[in-house]
Amino acid sequence: MLDLHRLVLLRAVAMHGSITAAARELAYSHSAISQQLALLERETGAVLLEKVGRTSRLTPVGRELVQNTEAVLAAMAHAETELAAAQGEPRGIVTVAVFTSIARIVLPSALLALAEKYPGLDVRLRRSDPQDAVQQLIARQVDAVVTDTFPGERVSPVGGLHAATIGRDPVRGYLPPAMMDRPLDRVPWVLEPQQAASRHWALRVCRESGFEPMVAHESSDMLFHLRMVEAGLAAAFLPDLVVREAGSEIEPCDSLPSNLQRDILVLTRQGTEAHPALNAVREAIASALQKHVSKPD
Repeated sequence: MLDLHRLVLLRAVAMHGSITAAARELAYSHSAISQQLALLERETGAVLLEKVGRTSRLTPVGRELVQNTEAVLAAMAHAETELAAAQGEPRGIVTVAVFTSIARIVLPSALLALAEKYPGLDVRLRRSDPQDAVQQLIARQVDAVVTDTFPGERVSPVGGLHAATIGRDPVRGYLPPAMMDRPLDRVPWVLEPQQAASRHWALRVCRESGFEPMVAHESSDMLFHLRMVEAGLAAAFLPDLVVREAGSEIEPCDSLPSNLQRDILVLTRQGTEAHPALNAVREAIASALQKHVSKPD
C-alpha cells in the first residue's frame, strides 16, 4: 500500500525542482524528506529520483507516479466537496491568498458579510504575490487565490486549477500634468517588476499605441505608482480600485486607450470549485468587489 503523505512529498519535489526547495517550502528538513522518499522507493520497488550534479530529479517512473498522485488528490478533493455539500451550511477553515490592493479594499467587507451570514465559517487571509499564490494553491497550502489577469496573459502557469471571473476593474493610463505635453516615449514610467504579467501587458499596450515606454522605476506596490504620478515624477497604469481607494483627483491621459481593464479571478483546485465554503467565499468577494468597481468610460 502506497503512503499518500510520501506521494505528496514526491509531488512537492517535482513541483519545486529539488529536495532542498521542497523542504524549504514545506518547512521540513532535507534529511526528513530524503528518508521519506527512500521509504517510498522501497514501497514501490522502483527508482524515483536520480542524481544530477548536486541535485536530484525525477525518473520517468517518478514522474508517472506524480501524475497518478494528482489524480488521487483530485478524487479526494471531489469526495470532500460532496461530503461538505451534504452537511448543509458552509463551515470550517478556508485560507485565501490575495494580492495587496483587493486585500486592502475589498476583503474586509467580504469577511464581515461572511461572518454575519455563516458564523461557522472561518476565513483566513494570506497576502501573496500572484505567482507565489498559485504555487501555494497547487501545493495545498491555501484553499483559494484571488488574483487578476490582463488581456493576452495566462491565468496560471499550470493546469489543475479552476478559474472563476468575479469582476472587472478598469485600468487607465495617467501622466503628471506637467508632462502632458511631452511625447509618451520621453516620459519616465513606473511599472511593476519584469516578471509580473501586468508589466508585459503594459508594455504591449504602449507598443500598440506607438511608443516604447522609458521605464525608470519598478515596484509591485500600486499605491507607490499612484504617489509617483501625484508627485509629478512618473507616468503609470493604475486600476480604478487603487485610485478610488486613495481618493485621488488625478485624471487619466487622453492619449492612451480608455477601454482597458483587468479581470479579477478566484482560483481553486479542480474538484473543489463547488465546495460550499469556497462558493460562499467566492460570492462574498464578488459582491464586495461590485460595490467598489466602476464601469469603463
